[in-house]
Amino acid sequence: MTRMKFGLRSFSATQLVVGAYLLAAVLFTVLLYLPISQKPGANLSLVDALFVAVSAVSLTGLTPVNIAETFNLFGQIVMLAAFQFGGVGIMTLGTLLWVLMGQNITLSQRRLIMIDQNQNQLSGLVQMLLLIVRIVLLIEICGTMVFALYFKAAGYFDGFPESLYVAFFHSLSSFTNAGFDVFGNSLTGFADDYFVQLMTILLIVLGAIGFPVLVEVWEFLRGKRKDFRFSLFTKITSITYFSLMFLGAFVFWLMERGQFLAGKAWHGQIFFALFNSVTARSSGLATMDMAELGEGTQFLMSMLMFVGGSPSSAGGGIRTTTFAVVLLTLYSVARARQEVTVMKRTLKREDVNKSFFVFALAALLCAVGIMALDTAEARQFSINAVIFEVMSAFGTCGASLGITDELSAGGKSILMALMFIGRVGIITFLHVFHHDRQRTATYRYPEEKIIIG
Repeated sequence: MTRMKFGLRSFSATQLVVGAYLLAAVLFTVLLYLPISQKPGANLSLVDALFVAVSAVSLTGLTPVNIAETFNLFGQIVMLAAFQFGGVGIMTLGTLLWVLMGQNITLSQRRLIMIDQNQNQLSGLVQMLLLIVRIVLLIEICGTMVFALYFKAAGYFDGFPESLYVAFFHSLSSFTNAGFDVFGNSLTGFADDYFVQLMTILLIVLGAIGFPVLVEVWEFLRGKRKDFRFSLFTKITSITYFSLMFLGAFVFWLMERGQFLAGKAWHGQIFFALFNSVTARSSGLATMDMAELGEGTQFLMSMLMFVGGSPSSAGGGIRTTTFAVVLLTLYSVARARQEVTVMKRTLKREDVNKSFFVFALAALLCAVGIMALDTAEARQFSINAVIFEVMSAFGTCGASLGITDELSAGGKSILMALMFIGRVGIITFLHVFHHDRQRTATYRYPEEKIIIG
């Protein structure tokens, strides 16, 4: 035990967290590949088992196999465990276990929590994580019961036990933004069921808006603090998330009103537009075949997937705050302002630089991923389908134009790498390759201007 602790100390906190997610992916791969997890006659290769495991842990939803036809009850329960692991986070679950065992949370453990939850301060982390666990369980239980009662009352399933299980799987998959389903065809069978769509949208939003936002809303609803104020993070995150959601729905309707949406009732058009805008951000559940959309609309959804969800959430991509800070900075530069201000607050230069770093590196990563996937598949798919697949993997969305099961082992490996990086975050992933200690330069070179633009 002492040697193990000494060995772990040679790794940085970031390396331990990312390593834990890698080990989890390997563990779930082994469990899913075992015959005990598969239905009789199922043909699941090791590469496909690894792909599904990485997709489940990263909460993406891309899959080369039909989940309902491939995995039995045990295999589906393994996937549920992967959703919860990826959605809540390894350190949140670990913290809960430590507290239940009566253990004190050490400083090094708090640093792991901070990295896993994408936080920037140590104070109040344990209390916040315990509150997150309570909120998550409450949302998942409520979602499960509402879906179970509705599935039984609407006659979708014969018995209540089956309705309860399917409701539990769908509730967990929706809230964690995992995007997997046991219906066999995602939510295309519920294209006219607006109640199921509304509940699914609500769960997706709650899972992607960010755990810190949920915690602040919880504190606000309790009303115990008279001086309570929402943080700038919550304000920017919420405004950006919902602006993209409704703007995306409007543009979707605008581009498809004369194509896919033509001839459909006005309420049907609204729900197709809204559901696709929401699910494109991080979930991947679908009420239609994405291949029926026009290429322009598919590209719109690719851009939404690139942005993804919010920080400290079940979503991937560059995150909403990154996108917001980039836009705010462009606005400030256009007005010849030296500082970036919003809501009577000045953003830190460090956060502005970090946002542009993430945005630029993510764009470069996706560009390389698109070229690599197109090359690996010998250009047998349209470039629009390749872009869609890459953005879906990086944004941990899971939406697809139907080419995932046709990809080669090399193509699947590229998507697995993108899914993993999209889940842990670009900055966290890069920190794996160097120690946490930062070197401060003892000298400074003279400045010189260059021509820009």
